[in-house]
Amino acid sequence: MSDYPRLLHTAIDATDARGLSEFYRHLLGLTYRPGDEPPPDGDEDEADWLVLVDGQGGRVLAIQEVEELAATTWPVPLIPMQMHLDFGVADRVTLELHRRRAEALGARLLLDRTHDDTEPLYVLADPAGHPFCLLVATED
Repeated sequence: MSDYPRLLHTAIDATDARGLSEFYRHLLGLTYRPGDEPPPDGDEDEADWLVLVDGQGGRVLAIQEVEELAATTWPVPLIPMQMHLDFGVADRVTLELHRRRAEALGARLLLDRTHDDTEPLYVLADPAGHPFCLLVATED
């Protein structure tokens, strides 16, 4: 037994749990936890809590459906970010590839900081409005 709790996953609110789960599933190459897969065609999807896992079955993200969600107004401070996810990539070419992929999946650009030589990044919003960063990052 560990002396500390362990992080199971990061939970994100959304008014469309399945839709946001699909965004992150495609963006990050994840799969659904067994039992959380989309229902067969024609069946109603009543899922309000979905878990996405990595290739080893480790939990990564959980998406929780809520009735209302006030999107952040960042960088205007009226409604702060409250939290955001950072996703690292190896180089600038890969950064551009994943920005285009994210936008094709429904993300929108909030900030372009690729001119920064020390830490080039994009801040995007997922389809539910949650900010996340794509940045060139070394393993550390």
